[in-house]
Amino acid sequence: MKPKNMLFIISDEHSRRYAGCYGDPIIKTPFIDSLAASGTMFSKAYTPSPNCVPARACLATGLWNHQNECFSSVEAYDGVLPSWGHHLMDKGHEVVSFGKLGYKRAGPGNGFSREFLPIHNLNELGWIRGLLRDPLSFPESNFEMKEFARHVGVGETDYTKYDRAVCNTACAWMRQHGTSQDKPWLMFVSLTSPHYPLICPREFYDLYDDKIMGLPHRGNETEDHSLLQEFRKFFNYSEHIDEQLARKARRAYYGLCSFADYLVGNLLTTLEGEGLKDDTRIIYTSDHGEMLGNHGFWTKMLMYEDAVAIPMIVSGPDVPQGKVVDTPVSLVDCYPTIIENAGEDLSASEKTLPGTSLFDIANGAAPDRNIISEYHDGGVSTGLFMLLHGPWKYIYYPGHRPQLFDTVNDPNEDVDLAESVEHAEVLAECEAAMRAMFDPDEVNAQALTSQAKIIESLGGYDAVNNMEQADIFIEVEALYVNSDELRQPFDLLVK
Repeated sequence: MKPKNMLFIISDEHSRRYAGCYGDPIIKTPFIDSLAASGTMFSKAYTPSPNCVPARACLATGLWNHQNECFSSVEAYDGVLPSWGHHLMDKGHEVVSFGKLGYKRAGPGNGFSREFLPIHNLNELGWIRGLLRDPLSFPESNFEMKEFARHVGVGETDYTKYDRAVCNTACAWMRQHGTSQDKPWLMFVSLTSPHYPLICPREFYDLYDDKIMGLPHRGNETEDHSLLQEFRKFFNYSEHIDEQLARKARRAYYGLCSFADYLVGNLLTTLEGEGLKDDTRIIYTSDHGEMLGNHGFWTKMLMYEDAVAIPMIVSGPDVPQGKVVDTPVSLVDCYPTIIENAGEDLSASEKTLPGTSLFDIANGAAPDRNIISEYHDGGVSTGLFMLLHGPWKYIYYPGHRPQLFDTVNDPNEDVDLAESVEHAEVLAECEAAMRAMFDPDEVNAQALTSQAKIIESLGGYDAVNNMEQADIFIEVEALYVNSDELRQPFDLLVK
């Protein structure tokens, strides 16, 4: 495979099912669909964590969540562990980012030659109260879901304005610098859409109709599982989201998916217009999905397909066209893919990473492995661990009973088979497969210990519990308004 440029596009919270190429009959995503038609689409792609910051740390390092120890939104990637960006920069490649990164802080140590309009953890922290899991702190008035429900509807937000600026800046970079690099370059373009707030620009909201949106899939919403009941009690979804708001929220989410697709289209159009198409490969993916009310849950954080299943599409020169690959893949596979795309070789230590090149898998490679995902953040007292083992999805909750789903015959995950006598052997096989990779009980204890130290550094459990929570949607506004690239004119914003 000849070395090429790479345009890596990552959205935020785009669940795999909400794209035309993945089978949704309503969604309008023509540009993402065109990428799938001209390249290879992976039908079973998963995030290593259904949580922004940990997922992005896994993407950067090529390591599973328990390996890089970026467990929660507070424990963000800090550039200490080497990334694919560090590797490419060391070899003389230009590696530029545009938009949200979700790292601990901005700086040259993150593995980018330059970061344009970055979003990182505000004050080098994240969702601080999410650390209070031992014991789990149940808020008297759930701030997060109250704010989520309050920000649903039609209009422009700081997120959508920000995404437009990110896209415009990336397009300007292609126009001014896309053909002037000595070696293949990598552009990492990161959109916040369709992440909540679920407020959508009018022209995209109007692509859909409340009457055809339907209500969330209820599934096993009433299942008496102690861990899932913790989630329901913590977020108290039903108090904040009724049927009417659910329809409105789903319509806005669909609209934001189309808005993200529109921005992808702008990037692809610029790439072709500048004569870069034949010299550039493209990856489109997302950091995790969105529950969107299915099974009675909203946002992410769980191990249902809605939260952990992500789109993964690779297109460009030498990539099989119009191909659908059923081999399971993960964001950790992007590391070796990016290195190979640039024509570089993996180092001895990089060859021990868990990922496999997506190009190899697109051409028939089928690595003998299991795909995993982890969650170690707010809303539950313990960690969540998922293992995809053939057709089976096994979910382990330390201190609680596990779950088992047949992903082929039960794609909506309505029937939990963990207590089925007929599936006892499968259950044991899945647990053994997980423990062959890592000890989930040990990792859970390690995450809680790490977070306890952070809590102590912030003044202790009570101090964190009493901290005033900043408006989670104002944080982006502050970063957007105060960004140096936006406050003063500079060449890359010139149309």
